[in-house]
Amino acid sequence: MTTATHAVSYDDLVDRVRAGALGPDPATQRIAVAFTTRQAVRHDGRGTGYRNEVLSLRLAEAVGSCAVEPGTLPDSAVEDCVGADVARLLEHPLPPVRVAALDAYLMHVLPHTPAQGARTLPLAAGSSLEKSRARAKAVVDLLDLPPGVTVLVVGVVNSLLEALRSRGLRYVPCDLKGGETEWGEPVVGDALAAAGRCDALLASGMTLGNGTFEPLRRHALAHGKQLVMFAQTGSAVLPRLLGHGVSAVCAEPYPFFWLDGGPGVLHRYDGSCPGGVR
Repeated sequence: MTTATHAVSYDDLVDRVRAGALGPDPATQRIAVAFTTRQAVRHDGRGTGYRNEVLSLRLAEAVGSCAVEPGTLPDSAVEDCVGADVARLLEHPLPPVRVAALDAYLMHVLPHTPAQGARTLPLAAGSSLEKSRARAKAVVDLLDLPPGVTVLVVGVVNSLLEALRSRGLRYVPCDLKGGETEWGEPVVGDALAAAGRCDALLASGMTLGNGTFEPLRRHALAHGKQLVMFAQTGSAVLPRLLGHGVSAVCAEPYPFFWLDGGPGVLHRYDGSCPGGVR
C-alpha cells in the first residue's frame, strides 16, 4: 500500500520530487547555506572513539544532511551547493550532495509532524554518553523482536550494541571500515553478505550516501525482515519509504544529539503511526 507521500524505492522518491509530485518544483527551491560539521568523540569510560563528518544544506527553515567518511568530501562541494537549486543538486556527481539536497527538500515540504506520521520523543539534556544511550534505546525500541534473534547492525554505534544486549538480542556488527567493536568483536565489512544470517536489520541513514541502502531495503522486503533505520542522514527521506522494505525510522535532523548537551528531540515512525504505511 502506498500513500501520496510515500515511494516504493529511493529512485522512485527522487523521480517524484523531480516531477513536483510532493511539493513545489525543485528547480525553484534554492539552497541558502551549505556547511560541514566535523566531530571527534571519545565518551568518558569508553576505550575507543570515532569521528563524524556531515554535509548539511539549508533550504528556507529546513536543514538536510548526509554523513560522509571523514576527509572524503572535497571543499568544493560546499561551494557547489550555495545558491544552487535543488533540481540541479539532485544531479550532482557526488552522492552525499544528492542525498543532502533531497533531505533538505523533503524536510521543507514534509517536516516531522504528526500529520506525516512522526511521533516526537524528547531527548533529555545530559553528557554525550547519556544522550547517546538515550538515543540508542529510542532506536532499539522500534525493533519488534523476541530475545535470542540476531540483528545485523549496519553502522556500528557502541550504544546501540549495548541496547541490543539489554534486550537479549544477538547482533552482527557491520561497517565499511571493518575493525572491532569496543568489546573486541569483529566488525564485518559486507552488509549484504551478512544479512542472510540475520533475522532483522538495523541500519544507519549513512547507507543512503554510500550506495548500500537499496540492496538492504530490497533484501528486507524480499525476505520479510524488519529494517529499522536510525537517520541523521536522510531523516526526512527514509520515512517516505515506510512499508516498502523500511519498517520503522528514528529520525534525527540537524542539530544532532552529539552537538549539544541540552535537550533535543527525536522523531519516530512506524506502520502504526497516522500517515504511516503497513
